[in-house]
Amino acid sequence: MNPIPVLFEDGEALVIDKPAGLPIERPRAGGACLEDRAEEFRLGFARSPVPVHRLDTDTSGCLLMARNPKSLKRFNAAFEAREVAKVYLGVVAGPVEADEGTIELALTKISSAEKGWRMIPAKKGKPSVTHWRKLAERDGLTLVEFRPETGRTHQIRVHALAGLGAPLLGDPVYGAGPVQGARRTMLHAAELTVPREGKPPVHAVAPLPADFAALGFDHG
Repeated sequence: MNPIPVLFEDGEALVIDKPAGLPIERPRAGGACLEDRAEEFRLGFARSPVPVHRLDTDTSGCLLMARNPKSLKRFNAAFEAREVAKVYLGVVAGPVEADEGTIELALTKISSAEKGWRMIPAKKGKPSVTHWRKLAERDGLTLVEFRPETGRTHQIRVHALAGLGAPLLGDPVYGAGPVQGARRTMLHAAELTVPREGKPPVHAVAPLPADFAALGFDHG
């Protein structure tokens, strides 16, 4: 079992580079989750840090963890106030015509017996905003930088499909699922900045994963 890299560390916070495929919470069917690795992140502290936000199981990259209840409360407030700057990199399974833009689509959750649950654009849904910029194109795929203002469930995945016209490569819910060279949804939390009153912000950058590089995308 490879150690999980720590990208930022101080008395209040840790930012780790979560590997793709590791769920934050224990799956209903059982199996490994981030909680099993809690001892790795104590780093001399009495209590294990707890995740402040969520990343999908497939998503790799920056995950903020709070080291105590006070910092957890402050970090949660920063997320709710939209003060946290998040940068994601995603491989879109098709061409993207424009160079940059903003996607504003309200999202709501639906469920069906045959497909399970998913998020869809709907007027009655919760507002969601994602800014995006095209970074590179290769072999019919597009590397896109996403900067979400809001943090809705599956926001970037739905916005890629509905706003850019193609799903993220490997997405099993909104796209065709795993394919050669993409055994997971190709989304990476590349950068995270959390402002703090009276002290420097929490800031971390997660290097591009090997499976992005294997597709020919070697920069963010």
